[in-house]
Amino acid sequence: MSKILVCQHVPYEILGTFDPLLRNKGFRIKFVNFGRFPALQPSLEEYDGLIILGGPMNVDQEDLFSHLKFEKQLILDAINKDIPVLGICLGAQLIASALGGIVSKAKQKEIGWYPVHITEAGKQDPVLRCFHNTEQIFQWHGDTFTVPTGATLLATAPTCHNQAFRYGDRVYAFQFHLEVDEPLIERWLRVAPHRKELKDLKGTIDPKIIRQSTPENIDRLKELSDETFSAFIKLFDHKKNKNRLPSR
Repeated sequence: MSKILVCQHVPYEILGTFDPLLRNKGFRIKFVNFGRFPALQPSLEEYDGLIILGGPMNVDQEDLFSHLKFEKQLILDAINKDIPVLGICLGAQLIASALGGIVSKAKQKEIGWYPVHITEAGKQDPVLRCFHNTEQIFQWHGDTFTVPTGATLLATAPTCHNQAFRYGDRVYAFQFHLEVDEPLIERWLRVAPHRKELKDLKGTIDPKIIRQSTPENIDRLKELSDETFSAFIKLFDHKKNKNRLPSR
């Protein structure tokens, strides 16, 4: 049975639709709640994969959130261990930073539904090849990253160019949120930090439009979520094949 370590930063940033896919495949999931226990420093010794979820902090706020520096090292440890790694939103930015990329403020925040374009490399990628040329994907972020040296850009967008990349064969960084469903989006619109963020934007991003757009796009997002995360799960077969004894 494979075990996955999941780094969580706030209670409302969760695995979402990815969670039942993992559990149905028999994975054991261990959550590290850095929001409550920022000094935790778990080892990857017993784990077969690493997932880093989103959060409202910036990757350079190590003085305020000491776990961020540790998470970057954890990512490098996972890469050296050759286990699957997935970063979502803040998690993607942490992967980019750990690999030498630059994380900075985006020209504008993306909150709500935005078109994401798959690159030619993305069309051939084993995890993202289920994407059509353009998909409406849910976003909630104000920072962006440069693609690290040696990584492959898989998806782009007009407002925030770098949306997804792969490093090696089993490290993926997604700026967007495939893991949300309609109840989770509604929860995000209602939590106090997000309400304040939207209020500070002074109407440039309207929650009513997000709510109106969600029924139009959520079914396709669920399809993409199921196919993409199921393809990511297949990356764990590499470990099984590597451990399998050769036939005589």
